[in-house]
Amino acid sequence: MAFYKAIVIQPNTTLYLWQITESLDELFANAQLKNSSLTRLETMKSQSHQKGFLAVRMLLQHIGYSDSDLHYDQNGKPHLYKNHQNEQVEVSISHSHNFSALVISKNKIGLDIEILKEKTLKIAPRFMNVSHLENLSEDEKTKKATVIWGIKEAIFKIKNQEGISFKNHIFEEDFNFSDKKTTAKLKFNNKEETFKIIFNFVEEYIFVCAIQKN
Repeated sequence: MAFYKAIVIQPNTTLYLWQITESLDELFANAQLKNSSLTRLETMKSQSHQKGFLAVRMLLQHIGYSDSDLHYDQNGKPHLYKNHQNEQVEVSISHSHNFSALVISKNKIGLDIEILKEKTLKIAPRFMNVSHLENLSEDEKTKKATVIWGIKEAIFKIKNQEGISFKNHIFEEDFNFSDKKTTAKLKFNNKEETFKIIFNFVEEYIFVCAIQKN
């Protein structure tokens, strides 16, 4: 078992992290899967993707849910509710290398977890306002670009609408690392929506949660 930790993001919102130290066979032996999940697992060609998928099911089991409680809509967005109960909670899922994560909330929420890598900084002009990287060291630029990518990915997971551009439609307020929070806006289809952003660092990874404001 490699449950890593639970982090309370805000009241009624908790992030759960699983550090993948097991082999694929170990995860498969311990994860209880419904038939549709077994079929989906068999279509995955990447062992890393398979392990991340199974680790999410291990997280669900660890916190009292099951794979049968997790459902996906026609757009691939996950929904979580207990069988035989009407109560539904918001859920978002993410996986990167050796970590799988999910967040459960009473609010509409999106989650992204990313490993720090130079490639994110190299492609930063494609998805963000690079003026937010001024006066930073190279390491700080990589960290900030990764947080901003995570912000945009997390918001996109909430909205899940075709045509949303990370660079042209999602705008984050500038922030300092010590803040561990900011706000961001989605301006799309003549509508403006605001999101509370919470981020933090876990080893060489960054996680970002976007919570939609009413």
